[in-house]
Amino acid sequence: MQACPSAPSPELPFEDWLGQINAACGAFQASPQQNRFSGRFAALDSGTVRLSVVEAGHTRLYRSQNDVGRSDDQKFFAVLQLQGQCGLEQGTRQAALAQGDMALVDAAQPCSILLGAQSRQVSLILPRHTVQRQLAHGRVACAQRIPADSAVAMMAGALIHATLQQSHTGLAPQEGEAVLDALVTLLKPAITLAGPTERSTEDAHQRMFRKACAVIDAHLAEDGLSPEWIAQAIGVSVRGLYRVFSRQGLVVAQYIKHRRLDLCAQALRQAAGDEKLSTLGYSWGFADSSHFSSAFKTRFGVPPGEYRKRCHA
Repeated sequence: MQACPSAPSPELPFEDWLGQINAACGAFQASPQQNRFSGRFAALDSGTVRLSVVEAGHTRLYRSQNDVGRSDDQKFFAVLQLQGQCGLEQGTRQAALAQGDMALVDAAQPCSILLGAQSRQVSLILPRHTVQRQLAHGRVACAQRIPADSAVAMMAGALIHATLQQSHTGLAPQEGEAVLDALVTLLKPAITLAGPTERSTEDAHQRMFRKACAVIDAHLAEDGLSPEWIAQAIGVSVRGLYRVFSRQGLVVAQYIKHRRLDLCAQALRQAAGDEKLSTLGYSWGFADSSHFSSAFKTRFGVPPGEYRKRCHA
């Protein structure tokens, strides 16, 4: 049994960080998006239950077809976002995960995880036979966001957190098997594709829209986020990006602003009440406090200070 992954772990050089991920999770590659890399990693392996906590900022972690062939593919990763955001992509699916959100990743397929600023997530390995035993007549939906406020994510997340807390005492094999079976049971409604076949191809614009949304959510806290930057990140022209959002009845800049305001509102609902509003706005990309207050009131009908008072009344 390794050290408890819920405890603080030391910051690692990039090569050590990636090496530990490969040792615990299988072959992955990584590409830092900024010059300075900062990352941490911790793992728990009780024989039956294997999970890891990955922390990094502005880094793309990915698994190519060659990587899949070089490591065990008889498993899924149940990913729980603990802090920050990440953009997840597998096959034709993209998902943007924020704190408390969950998703499943298939180790037998290439995938890409774009970690945003101060992203921290826990991945618990689910053996393929454990998943398939309960989903015998359905296919598994991977890279599909399970919202933090859904009953599935709340209960499954609580089970994963409890498993993390047990890492200092360990789990007997029977207890570990029970944890894995219980987790798959909880996730089943959210990860089962109902029909015998899923549409083989998605509309190209819809796929591009979802990819752009994942990139946006992974970088919402950065004040330099712009349509030009997003277009370059997903490999389309700026005009093409505008067209993709227009087909959804949206404007890129407005979508970014609304996503930031929605997350600010979420933070105000959860905050203890002592954080400065200007600090909150700045942490989500609003460099000007008066602009943040005005935009918040336009969207929610009241200034952020009044919104927080009502939530905690």
